[in-house]
Amino acid sequence: MTSTVLRTDSLIKRYGALLVTDAVSLDIGEGELHAIIGPNGAGKTTLINQLSGELASDSGAVWFNGADVSRLPIQERAQRGLLRSYQITSVFEDFTVIENATFAALASKRHAFQFWRPMAADRRALRSAEEALAATGLGSRHHVAAGDLGYGEKRQLELAMSLAAGPKFLLLDEPMAGMSVQESSSVIALLQRLKRQYTILLVEHDMDAVFALADRISVLVYGRILFTGTPDEIRNHPEVRAVYLGEEEAEA
Repeated sequence: MTSTVLRTDSLIKRYGALLVTDAVSLDIGEGELHAIIGPNGAGKTTLINQLSGELASDSGAVWFNGADVSRLPIQERAQRGLLRSYQITSVFEDFTVIENATFAALASKRHAFQFWRPMAADRRALRSAEEALAATGLGSRHHVAAGDLGYGEKRQLELAMSLAAGPKFLLLDEPMAGMSVQESSSVIALLQRLKRQYTILLVEHDMDAVFALADRISVLVYGRILFTGTPDEIRNHPEVRAVYLGEEEAEA
């Protein structure tokens, strides 16, 4: 990790009297995989939405690669390379796997919606799509309709679509949600391969995945960052164990 890629200063989002994110300040270094954990309702997805530009903050700032992007909409942040993958799959089920990935590559460019030109005619977009599918283990599934994929493969395709768009930073919101143990293991292995190639912010409930993948972890409770540290520091922090990890262990 060298320079800071993403930094937030006191991000706040409220709905009436409800404070959903409360003065959240983060710094994420180049090549880092930084995880956000916390109980349900802690504000994790709201924070991801604020970072991606899908949701405007009430106050605070988001800095990406040294530029203040706080007022930029989601499309402009994506064009700068700040991309998110959604908690619920969002593939185009009537299109093939390669068409989905190629469309994502085109959508990252300003000419994305020149629909009159066949997607296959854009060789750069097609090459980006093929490389992303190979990286996510879908290289042999190019011509399968996305609707015919299993749930785990759809999540892999969603990640491939994010990679095809040429990200500099990936915001991953629950990439293993609803997966079987075997499917989760495949995604953990995939993210291990992607580490250092991309800077990643991961929101995930699967603690095995978080501790296997993260360089640092921030614990979000009632919209505030309780503590940020390495996996070992998180495991051994008494307040984190009482508030979050202790609950997980009690349910196990």
